[in-house]
Amino acid sequence: MGLIKSVFGAKPKTPLDLSALKVDMHSHLIPGIDDGSQSMDHTIGMLLRFVELGYRKVITTPHIMSDYYKNTPEIIHSGLEEVRAEVKRLNIPIEVDAAAEYFYDEEFLKLIENEKLLTFGDSELLFEFSFGAKPNNIDELIFKLKTKGYKPVLAHYERYLFFLDEGIEPARKLRENGVRIQMNLNSLTGHYGSAIKRQAEMLVDSELIDYLGTDCHRIEHLDILESNLTRKHFRKLNEMKFLNKNLI
Repeated sequence: MGLIKSVFGAKPKTPLDLSALKVDMHSHLIPGIDDGSQSMDHTIGMLLRFVELGYRKVITTPHIMSDYYKNTPEIIHSGLEEVRAEVKRLNIPIEVDAAAEYFYDEEFLKLIENEKLLTFGDSELLFEFSFGAKPNNIDELIFKLKTKGYKPVLAHYERYLFFLDEGIEPARKLRENGVRIQMNLNSLTGHYGSAIKRQAEMLVDSELIDYLGTDCHRIEHLDILESNLTRKHFRKLNEMKFLNKNLI
């Protein structure tokens, strides 16, 4: 076998084609308003890398978290316009839009009742849980969002290790209840730890992913992603369909 390989060479591995996604729908690119980009130079550097990776559009999603990141639609839209102006000035061939990543807390429940929330696509709303204990009243939250006309999208499902002991069933149940599942691509690299990598692989193997996102906070996240695109579970993603391209 070794001789055959040396003569004919190993079969090349086809990397995940990020250009087929067209759109990244989870990132933190607006400078200085959360734990993502801290300068316009950093933002532009990341956007240039997105272009190199084949993306045509980025929907950036700053944190809205009452205890830490008190962002509002006005703050986010103001930052978005500054980024768009710089992208236009530099003639970078990528579209930039914004929504938000809402943290599930009491303030979020109030916002659902009283405010118009930031969404992408067809009223799709990105939200996240704490990484600690499993939150109470998930079904109630989903009901509230759907009643208000939102389509809930759970950010980086695989990072919630409180789901892991139940296998893949929590993801199935969430989707049956109308929640779309977003997975961070870098979870498949082990960047967030081996248990999260395992849960991400379970999502891929079960084909329970609706959106793929970079959750890019800094340019290194895109470098890590690019260097891992030929790994087994990345290649499996080539055979699956995702909703990202519908956001173009």
